[in-house]
Amino acid sequence: MTKAELRKQFLAQRRALSVTDVQTMSQQITKRFFDILLPQHTSLLHTFLPIARQNEVDTWPIIRRLWRDLPQVNIAVSITDTNANGLTHYVLTPETVLVENRWGIPEPVGNGQSAVDSQQIDVVLVPLLAFGKNGHRVGYGKGYYDRFLAECRPNCLKIGLSLFEPVEQIEDVEPTDVPLHVYLTPEASYVFFGPNSFVTQR
Repeated sequence: MTKAELRKQFLAQRRALSVTDVQTMSQQITKRFFDILLPQHTSLLHTFLPIARQNEVDTWPIIRRLWRDLPQVNIAVSITDTNANGLTHYVLTPETVLVENRWGIPEPVGNGQSAVDSQQIDVVLVPLLAFGKNGHRVGYGKGYYDRFLAECRPNCLKIGLSLFEPVEQIEDVEPTDVPLHVYLTPEASYVFFGPNSFVTQR
């Protein structure tokens, strides 16, 4: 299937989920993340903040557990810069004031702190609509995350969070699409070593 077809299909599937469904599935993904995949030497983790009206994976349980149990791990989130067509990153703390942008994404209000350099980030939690068994993802089609991920270090761990299992194939993968290393779903973890190569853990 093409990205456009997959977007339509998975947006409809997400809209069909209840609030309770999303909360339960997000908690399963959170458990999988902490049980299996958080690197021991992570000092800066970047995460997306969920768009509630899009039924995205809720990353707040991960964020709050990091604040509580691993305060040495700094958390970064982004502000969308539509003029530059990119993302600017800032450290998120319990005191950070957030305001939703026009897409419903919570973003930190500028408080004079310096932006975080993408090269400093050790782990990125990536939003998506669908992903394929070749390690590629389908997002909303704006390319913000592909541009951001291309700026990160090669050894930055890129983890996609998905409410659904992978599709067999994404037909129109482009050279600018950045594949991810790991995908977490409520049912399994998918670890990719290269194109069309992955292992799962259920």
